[in-house]
Amino acid sequence: MSVDATPITGEATIPHPARRLPIVGDVLGINIRTPLQNSVSIGRELGPIFERSVLGNRFVFVSGADMVAELSDESRFVKHLAPGVKALRGIGGDGLFTAYNHEPNWGKAHNLLAPAFSQAAMRSYHRTMLDVASELVGYWDKHSSNKHGSNSPVDVSADMTKLTLETIGRTGFSYSFDSFDREEQHPFVKAMIGALSHSQQTTFIKSTAVGRLLARRADRRDDVRKAYMAEVVDEVIRARRDNPGGAHEDLLELMLRAARENDPNRIDELNIRHQVVTFLVAGHETTSGALSFALYYLANNPDILAKAQAEVDQIWGDEEPPFEKIAKLRYVRRVLDESLRLWPTAPAYGRAARKDTTLVGKYPMKKGDWMLVLIPSLHRDPLWGNDPEAFDPDRFLPANIKARPAHMYKPFGTGERACIGRQFAIHEAVLVLGTILQKYTIEPDPGYQLKVAERLTLMPEGFQLTVRRR
Repeated sequence: MSVDATPITGEATIPHPARRLPIVGDVLGINIRTPLQNSVSIGRELGPIFERSVLGNRFVFVSGADMVAELSDESRFVKHLAPGVKALRGIGGDGLFTAYNHEPNWGKAHNLLAPAFSQAAMRSYHRTMLDVASELVGYWDKHSSNKHGSNSPVDVSADMTKLTLETIGRTGFSYSFDSFDREEQHPFVKAMIGALSHSQQTTFIKSTAVGRLLARRADRRDDVRKAYMAEVVDEVIRARRDNPGGAHEDLLELMLRAARENDPNRIDELNIRHQVVTFLVAGHETTSGALSFALYYLANNPDILAKAQAEVDQIWGDEEPPFEKIAKLRYVRRVLDESLRLWPTAPAYGRAARKDTTLVGKYPMKKGDWMLVLIPSLHRDPLWGNDPEAFDPDRFLPANIKARPAHMYKPFGTGERACIGRQFAIHEAVLVLGTILQKYTIEPDPGYQLKVAERLTLMPEGFQLTVRRR
């Protein structure tokens, strides 16, 4: 690919793809279904910083470890809602993920909900996580054996979505979606996937008057999805208010109790809905993707699979694991980390300058200028060692982590707006991977080539496994 460059004020230029067209910009070769993977491919050619202009919208992508380290400095930079995330405000409003920095409900909700992700809280969720993992096992036992006595493949991504939705529903809101009692996707999941895909695919189109006109029909369909999601969440909240008894100590109780007790961090009823939607979507969509990618790499690397399974056998044996034994699966955790390195399921985040500054001494930024950290490219920086495309859990051995520069691993974002549920997601994912390895041998479809679906988050598409009881 040949390279053009756009001069900017200062000593450096930011490259962009060749063949930039008038008005529409860098649209040649774009697939609206895979814009993230398109950008990763462009970054391989143009380097650790480049720009794309699409229908008058300028995007600067960054993946160099030195640049990301500076962008992670909270004294100089702050979270920026990139267009794809901003489009989700129709779902999440001023919830934790989609709030602007100046909106007060973000800080209130963060202070209010932080105790729900403490070590003590994780311990309280453990039993529910085990129960949901057990339901997955029962579901797979039922669906992996056909009437002829042979094994049928299971739909990994769909089933991980069932599991993670059920887990966040029960632990966060004491509400069951009955995910393993239905053959089809829960309508909430279908509406959510549609809303996420719509946000991604129309972000650029709706930047022009013509595009907004063309998107009207799709917008109307999306309004129906959003209304349904709000209705489901309102039912979750209503069910609790109608039955306030019981020893609920979950996310919903923290929010409702704060309102009852006039807590300084209380949030209003609409924002409670926004927070519930945020956790239902973000709390299961990214973790289901992480589990699916981890299972893909385990199934396709027999030596790594055998080592992970041996660790589970040694530490858990045939017993149901207590809370303390989840973190002891250190190799399984490295498998998860390496999966998130190659395919971080929340693959980009925006950072804006708090004041006029210069990035790595080369790229001037005015106050409010923003850049997108392209995490899959950051996670393939040459500083990761030989063949960054290869799957190698030992990259996360303690000695290797210490030897790398800081800020090279960002699957949960950065700074004060980083993912509040990180420890929840890690505990759940390691527990589920351990349970699957304890119960099953897994075999890939030899003809399957990894295809990554984008709906703002990333997920293997069409990925199936054959699972057999050990």
